[in-house]
Amino acid sequence: MAEKRTRHILGLSGGKDSTALAVLLHREIPEMEYFFCDTHKELPETYDYLDRIKARLGIKIHYLSENRGFDHWLAIHDGLLPSPQMRWCTVKMKIKPLEDFVGDDEAISYIGIRADEHRDGYISTKPNITPVFPFKERGLVRADIIRLFEESGIGLPGYYRWRSRSGCFFCFFQRKYEWVMLAQEHPDLFQKAVKYETNHADGRIYTWTDGESLLLLLARKDEIIAQHEKLMAKEKKTAFNPHLAEALDKSLNQEKDDLPCLVCHL
Repeated sequence: MAEKRTRHILGLSGGKDSTALAVLLHREIPEMEYFFCDTHKELPETYDYLDRIKARLGIKIHYLSENRGFDHWLAIHDGLLPSPQMRWCTVKMKIKPLEDFVGDDEAISYIGIRADEHRDGYISTKPNITPVFPFKERGLVRADIIRLFEESGIGLPGYYRWRSRSGCFFCFFQRKYEWVMLAQEHPDLFQKAVKYETNHADGRIYTWTDGESLLLLLARKDEIIAQHEKLMAKEKKTAFNPHLAEALDKSLNQEKDDLPCLVCHL
């Protein structure tokens, strides 16, 4: 009987760390299988960025969950929107599609967590999926990731001008500034997020962010933008040669302490 092969898989989120990992490994592991868990609620910039990655690296990306996106699972959950306390979106649209993609095959899953990060990503409880962390193993930190981007010519996702991570346009881990900028950059998507927040036939009350509705938040947009600009100026003043994405991430991290689901945001 022929020995069963081990698959090599790498999940792309549309963020900088998973993309940098693909840059690092695409020549080292030519048999790598790249996948993206598509919620059908991603930013347009994310889909554009995935196209750029495919073209630049010459790789194929498997789009998982093509037929069962967010609205399908929202109906299954009787209209109960996901939250930091109930992250069914991660389970149903990120983890389960990955496990279905692998099936019973032995697989090595390559995860883009850097050596300068003190966190672990959710991989899978399935014993046939083995996580590895190449950045940690090689001691690669944020500066190394930026260098990989510069050398590859791919660049950073367009949303990094105003948003620190990838993920659904209505992700409940967004900071208030990011919600305000969503309204500015994609007013149609902001209105869809408002509709999700308010469209509850049973009268339940839900807000995407900290007990404040999106419309009330938007009414304070000048205050929120001014506070953000103050934090950005402080970061740029204290950091040595700060990169835009790094300064944005640090300033936004001062606003909210909740950690996002790493499976969505690497």
